[in-house]
Amino acid sequence: MKKLFLFFLLIITVSSFDSPQEDAYAVGEWFKFRIHYGIVNAGYATLEVKDATINNKKTFHVVGKGYTTGMSRFFFKVDDLYESYIDKETRNPYQFVRKIDEGGYTKNQEGFFNQSSNRVVVKDYKHKTEKTLYIPKNTQDILSTFYYLRNHPNIDKLKIGEAVAIDMFFDDETTKFKLKFIGRENITTKFGVVPAMIFRPLVQSGRVFKEQESLTVWISDDDNKLPLRIKASLAVGSIKADIDAYKGLKTPFKTK
Repeated sequence: MKKLFLFFLLIITVSSFDSPQEDAYAVGEWFKFRIHYGIVNAGYATLEVKDATINNKKTFHVVGKGYTTGMSRFFFKVDDLYESYIDKETRNPYQFVRKIDEGGYTKNQEGFFNQSSNRVVVKDYKHKTEKTLYIPKNTQDILSTFYYLRNHPNIDKLKIGEAVAIDMFFDDETTKFKLKFIGRENITTKFGVVPAMIFRPLVQSGRVFKEQESLTVWISDDDNKLPLRIKASLAVGSIKADIDAYKGLKTPFKTK
């Protein structure tokens, strides 16, 4: 279960692609996922959009949290916090926060983006270090990726099998996060039957996941582009996450 919630936050960044136009989200949006490890209710993850001002710039302040519950917390305690401050005009991040505690494995970092010079300064408060790293243009952090990509106007026009990629900064490096469109289906949620688009991220196999295409994510086929379900086959066991609660959506949530 180590890094379970990191994988969840990584997976939900796949809801759409490329340049932002009209927002699919607004300040006040919040949703929660119930996460299962096999048959065990492992915990929850939440995402919330707030208002903030950074260097006199208006930003979306996105807060992501993940935590274990019940017996899962007894055997493996997780308390993860991810934050991102996103420019409301460019949709590029100004700053990210990563404070995690996963069974005693901890990190406490902040990153400060300079998009004009293609640099990010990463401050590691645990190890008392600071480094400046190069990033490609329009590089996103792990949370801003999700919100940046939700605004793409052509997500519903993708053809089955098409793959896309985006530059994402994580763990002191920029990676190409690739995924492909699988198709559409109606899925049953606690809120009813929801039309969904299906995506499959392409991930590195071996260390954690069984194979390169062992993740699948279902996204609402409406203006919200809301993640509904995630499944992942791990090297040991599997995880599943289902939307459990939501509020503050910009447009009504469609069910059949």
